[in-house]
Amino acid sequence: MQSKPIRKTTGGSTQYDGAGVKLVRVIGNQDIYDFDPFLMLDAFDSTDPKDYIQGFPWHPHRGIETVTYLISGEIEHGDSLGNEGIIDDGCCQWMTAGSGIIHQEMPKAAKRMLGSQLWINLPQSDKMTDPVYRDIRSVQIPTVKEDGTEVRVISGTYAGTNGPEQGDFVKTIYLDVKLGPNKEWTFGVDPRKTVFCYLVEGSALVGQAKQKIGSGLGVLFGEGDTIDITATEEGIRFFLYAAKPLGESIAWRGPIVMNTQDELKLASKELREGTFIKHP
Repeated sequence: MQSKPIRKTTGGSTQYDGAGVKLVRVIGNQDIYDFDPFLMLDAFDSTDPKDYIQGFPWHPHRGIETVTYLISGEIEHGDSLGNEGIIDDGCCQWMTAGSGIIHQEMPKAAKRMLGSQLWINLPQSDKMTDPVYRDIRSVQIPTVKEDGTEVRVISGTYAGTNGPEQGDFVKTIYLDVKLGPNKEWTFGVDPRKTVFCYLVEGSALVGQAKQKIGSGLGVLFGEGDTIDITATEEGIRFFLYAAKPLGESIAWRGPIVMNTQDELKLASKELREGTFIKHP
């Protein structure tokens, strides 16, 4: 077994998106090939509704999946296909935009809004698949409790426990991990997969060299087959993501991610002409 070293750290800077939502963009379009097949991770943590209440009004998506996971808070959503619902404490929404969807995500005032949205690229062969929502309620997400550790399995498999999702197009491991003070956690992963984590709260000694990393940062791991993370005396909570890279060209403009510039131009043309939605 070979412990993975830290290849890169990222994030930590505050940005604003949507109609003025304050967030941390952990990875974005400057990271797309390093983090393939993961495109973007936005994390949010606020006790002030003014930071997020303006939300993300109607906007299109094509060619990706968005995975919104809330530790706490409430987000109402709706789309052009007539779907609507609420994501709240401990819940996840896994949306395949596929050939195209127009939706909105509007957070509601809460004591604390804490969670993230991950964008996963779709393979070229599946870019134009039918859009679909998967509404994952908190009770559907299994929790594996061990000595001083607690792991919620949102997607993939951990310690023989399957999450409610595996990833229809990109097989994805998505774990929400809590470690008590000074607890060490190891996790074996396929060395071919892209693996990174985002530190939500606390701090930890991460990777082969036991580098101390604080909250609000993302860590991309290098070559190896084992993740090693040791909590400091304050404990740690982090999200861990793993999936095989697609190795395809990426053409990205705003909320649309395709493989070529011509495909982006076609999407823009269809938005202008009202033909963007393929599956009413």
